Amino acid sequence: MSNRITPKDLEDGEDLDFTESKEGWNVYKLEDGTTIKVKLILRSVKRLKKWNPDGTPLYLIQSANVVRVLNVPKELRAKPKVQTFKPV
Repeated sequence: MSNRITPKDLEDGEDLDFTESKEGWNVYKLEDGTTIKVKLILRSVKRLKKWNPDGTPLYLIQSANVVRVLNVPKELRAKPKVQTFKPV
């Protein structure tokens, strides 16, 4: 069975409810000295009626990434811009 996902696969897949077990941050130190923290937030999960060669089912997820930028070196910072908001 091919692992190519078709619109029919999506239609036939089963939407699964989930609870958060652990949702941690991944921390990365960039070569320019900046530190970023990234967290994947799961929004939905669908189990397809397809399997990997090892027999495990294929899952399709929708997610959002949250990124926090920390410890930016001073030489990389720009002067903050003043924003003006006009009433609507």
